Amino acid sequence: MRRIGFWHALADLVTSSTPTISPPSVVQDGQARPRALLQGDWVAAAFAERQAWRRLAGELKACGPGHGWSLAGVGRLDHVGAQILWNHWGRNWPAQIELSAAQREMLERVAQFTAPAAPAPPWRLSDQIDLLGALVVNALGHLLHIVQLVGQLLLDVLRLVRNPLRGPWRDISGHMYQMGTKALPITALVGFLIGVVLAYLMSLQLRQFGAEAFIVNILGISLIRELGPMLGAILVAGRSGSAITAQIGVMRVTEELDAMRVMGIAHGFRLVMPRALALGLAMPLIALWTTLAALAGGMLAADLTMGISSAYFVQMLPAAVKVSNLWLAMAKSAVFGVCIALIGCHWGLRVQPNTQSLGQGTTASVVSAITMVIVVDALFAVAFRSVGF
Repeated sequence: MRRIGFWHALADLVTSSTPTISPPSVVQDGQARPRALLQGDWVAAAFAERQAWRRLAGELKACGPGHGWSLAGVGRLDHVGAQILWNHWGRNWPAQIELSAAQREMLERVAQFTAPAAPAPPWRLSDQIDLLGALVVNALGHLLHIVQLVGQLLLDVLRLVRNPLRGPWRDISGHMYQMGTKALPITALVGFLIGVVLAYLMSLQLRQFGAEAFIVNILGISLIRELGPMLGAILVAGRSGSAITAQIGVMRVTEELDAMRVMGIAHGFRLVMPRALALGLAMPLIALWTTLAALAGGMLAADLTMGISSAYFVQMLPAAVKVSNLWLAMAKSAVFGVCIALIGCHWGLRVQPNTQSLGQGTTASVVSAITMVIVVDALFAVAFRSVGF
């Protein structure tokens, strides 16, 4: 009981010794020449509450440059309150000010150690042209490195064909498992949901014209030819493209790439080619898997919304979609896989030995890979527009 009473007494002592904070405020006296009267405690603890700070910010905003200032009603002033006032005054002393010697000393100290605001550089056409030129040169550097990677990949594939027993087959199979097999669950889930959404939305429109049977044609050609390969490629670009860049980038940070160069191990043959071949082989299978999952979702939604059975859907699908569309989708997916791997390796090899560059390279890899997938798909759509119809 004595111990509990001691702690209660100590808490009461601390509470009683803590000074009460008076909320800061700005009052305008309304005379012919406007003057702002500051009241309360202008200390750091007084600005902790959001509502109090918003109220005070509104009161300060109402005081323009022509106002006089009186700090006679300020109880306490620390460097935080002085900094707020100094910034509001535009880091210059107002024309009329009333304050004590201690308050002036505090404000002069804040003014002494406040860095002057850097003026905004003027807009110049030459600077904009220089900036555009730097962006173009940087883009040309990236393009040149991509072309070098493609050429080196062709040489490495020829080297592998000439001597297949010395190829990195273990690396290729490992990358196929990591980037292909482990991507099947997420691609199947996304593909199934996309099929359900498309079938449901199409059923709402086709039912108005009594053309429910054409949902097989629309779903088949859109999923097999376009959406299936593109969905799989975008998911792989976000999942595996970033992983490739991060793996090679960490090797740059830990100086493993430099050690490989010292030992005479080619980066292209051991790092780029296994990933490009693995994704080039796995991407068509992922696209086919995603397409099948999307078709399954579309069949389920068509059965529930329009009463079109799965047997009818499967029976009419070969007649609605030619086999050439499937071959085109597989070829397109293989190109997607190789391009995603090359972009991931490109950004990974250009990572600087610091964590900030690693994060920037990983982000740029994902954005570039997804953009490349859309661009290549558009090129395929234009080049093979007469195939499969």
